[in-house]
Amino acid sequence: MDCRYIAIEGPVGLGKSLVADRLGARLDATVVLDETENPFLADFYSGRAGAGFQAQLFYTLSRHRQQTQLRQSDLFSQLTVCDYLFDRDKIYAYLNLDDNELFIYQRLYELLAQDVPVPDLVIYLQTPTDLLRKRPREREKAGSDLPHLDDEYLRELNEAYNHFFFHYTATPLLVVETSQVDLAWGDDAVADLERQVRAMGKGTRYYVPRA
Repeated sequence: MDCRYIAIEGPVGLGKSLVADRLGARLDATVVLDETENPFLADFYSGRAGAGFQAQLFYTLSRHRQQTQLRQSDLFSQLTVCDYLFDRDKIYAYLNLDDNELFIYQRLYELLAQDVPVPDLVIYLQTPTDLLRKRPREREKAGSDLPHLDDEYLRELNEAYNHFFFHYTATPLLVVETSQVDLAWGDDAVADLERQVRAMGKGTRYYVPRA
């Protein structure tokens, strides 16, 4: 598959940035990471009213700025791997915002999305909810700074991700079932993923890595 832009997605705690780094190195690609530090996130996790809307707008506007800067810099003249898909912001919006907030967000999103480059391939890292509960805790032990999300929110988030990507048709999509993949994404796992990327065609493909 001829790719210039690959986006990697999946719920929190699955190591999207690590996969982007390791796959990018294998493909000799430029790696672009979501480095947004959201000043409203702590208030959202604490349950402050309105903080979810503020956090959502901050993330969406920041990622829009990063994506348009990449486009203007002609970075996509070479292969680029990014650890997020701009479209996925809608997952969190539908999960976290009330109807009035969602109405405003949708109007803004429709305007911003017109400026954002569309990936040639999206890789969706999928995992069962029970492992999604476990893996952020494993990353915390390893020193990663991840939010403390309750089990019910993680279940809803994982279901929302699966629903979004089950219906996703905007680009070719590689769904990677990650339950048997070590969190470190060793050389063999990344090499197998590279082969799957190079073999991709149109539509959606499901891939279960070797244990």
